[in-house]
Amino acid sequence: MTDSETQIENVSDTALWVAHHRSLESHRSDSFFKDPLAGLLSGEKGAQLATRMGQFKMMSWIMAVRTVIIDRFIYSLLKEGVDTVVNLGAGLDTRPYRMDLPSSLRWVEIDFPPMIEMKTKKLKDQIPKCQLERISLDLSKRQARQEIFQRLSGESKKILVITEGVIIYLTNQQAAELADDLHASPHFEFWIQDFLQGDIASRVKKNWGKKLQRSPFQFVTKEWFPFFARHGWKLKQKVGSYEAGEELGRAMPIPWIAKVLMKLSARARKQLIDASGYAVLRR
Repeated sequence: MTDSETQIENVSDTALWVAHHRSLESHRSDSFFKDPLAGLLSGEKGAQLATRMGQFKMMSWIMAVRTVIIDRFIYSLLKEGVDTVVNLGAGLDTRPYRMDLPSSLRWVEIDFPPMIEMKTKKLKDQIPKCQLERISLDLSKRQARQEIFQRLSGESKKILVITEGVIIYLTNQQAAELADDLHASPHFEFWIQDFLQGDIASRVKKNWGKKLQRSPFQFVTKEWFPFFARHGWKLKQKVGSYEAGEELGRAMPIPWIAKVLMKLSARARKQLIDASGYAVLRR
């Protein structure tokens, strides 16, 4: 591959990067989940991107923990009557194939046309566990997405929307508009997000700036949940990523000096715990 082919050229390339890390997790003897299709989807380019992007241990840890916690959220919300899942910016997610889902569940994936086309082609011989649909759409086209949200809302009773690894690539204005559009469709009941807030969010944005110049992290807020509350979405449940790692028996791979600071400073520990994680919002 050429040098340009192993760089993140657009936000869709990040899906290859993420899928490669899910594939790596699947091959661990102590894996949290098995995703046999991740390697098929990520391919050689996904492996090359993961190597070039660096921070290998941290990224593998994040993707493993994020996946298992969001899986748990989904299972829990299905028990609350969710009949439709809408995965926005679905990328190369394979949950309809690997999770134990009800056959009656409607699962809708929405992403850029080239992503949908590639994914559909590669998975044409695979059988999903539920009623899977794919919609080709550039989600920045606001009127088009509003029409789709209204249609899906009219066809469902209780919808769960997922934006895994999506919001951080939006501007604050785009995130606010997305929240408003989802809230305007009355049967969108729950929203799963991964969050990054506070001073750490600004540092992460700066640290990844050079490597993600063509698909930069943009959304930054010191208080994530008040931001979405202003647009009609209140916090139902959250799990901090650091605490999730402790609970799962796989600690966050932070530098030794950070571990020392956390032992010495309750404030430093709280900042790290509050900085990132996974949440369910409710309208």
